[in-house]
Amino acid sequence: MVEKNLDFRSDTVTRPSPEMREASYNAKLGDDVYQDDPTVIELERVGAEVLGKEACLFVTSGTQGNAVAILAHTNRGDEIILEERSHIYVNEVGGLAVMGQLMSRTVKGVNGHMDPEDIRKAVRIENIHFPPTTLLCVENTHNSAGGIALTVPQMKSYWDVAKENNLGVHLDGARVFNAAVALGVDVKEITQYADTVQICLSKGLAAPVGSLVVGPKDIIDKARKYRKMLGGGMRQAGIIAAPGIIAVTKMVDRLAEDHANAKVLAEGLTKLGIKVVNEVQTNMVYVDFSSIGWTAEDWNKACTEMGWKSRGRGTGTRLVTHYGIEEEDINSFLENLAKRV
Repeated sequence: MVEKNLDFRSDTVTRPSPEMREASYNAKLGDDVYQDDPTVIELERVGAEVLGKEACLFVTSGTQGNAVAILAHTNRGDEIILEERSHIYVNEVGGLAVMGQLMSRTVKGVNGHMDPEDIRKAVRIENIHFPPTTLLCVENTHNSAGGIALTVPQMKSYWDVAKENNLGVHLDGARVFNAAVALGVDVKEITQYADTVQICLSKGLAAPVGSLVVGPKDIIDKARKYRKMLGGGMRQAGIIAAPGIIAVTKMVDRLAEDHANAKVLAEGLTKLGIKVVNEVQTNMVYVDFSSIGWTAEDWNKACTEMGWKSRGRGTGTRLVTHYGIEEEDINSFLENLAKRV
């Protein structure tokens, strides 16, 4: 039975399934710094296989995963290309500059999609005055664009430009399984167009903590050392790795439920006169409640009264569907909200 979790703030708030809790309790343990925790070893084997890469590293978070992958790809003074609203650029505390001493060059996307020609133009020519461009970072699904799933042809177009210019490609695939489900493709069709990929276990897949970084063994070996440098060396980590195995093997298909619930939510809000500002493809609904004359305070007060957590700011908010929210909950939310609008 699914534990109710009426919280729209993010899919990071998910709680582990009963099977995940049981797996943690029964996990076989070792010391992951010595690489002898059998449950972590199995998670990394499964992660590499599912995502179609040679090697895998279990890390504490998506931000740490992106950081160690970028560090493993680059040298100090390099420049990397990112979409201007990407999570790595906007929401990861400037880590690429602080830890990697890297320059950022941003490209303006449309619904998260960068024009390959704009990427090509952003690559620095060889010149004594310029930093070398060495890495392209892509985000799929693209959070700030509304959970948009970048298509396989789009991913290939980025890859082709990058390889024409001898760039590595890192995919911030925190929600790449959402993208695969939305597009109806095997996740490997997407990840084949990236050298390294970071995926979050602790979002829609509902594991309590952790992410995976996959890629070629030599890059993952470097990333493992950077993980240790950043304080991410873990000991009996099988306790948190065990739910991760279930996440990637048993929790992917159910993401379709989150996507369906997000569409029900978007349609219901629209009928109430609340403006939905994104194309709802996956599990995110971005709204502007000023269309009904509400402020963030009005929205937050209404949600609290109905027993929901939400985080309205300014004139709008992001609502995220996830494990713990079912269609009946969405319908109840809309019915109660209608009484207040």
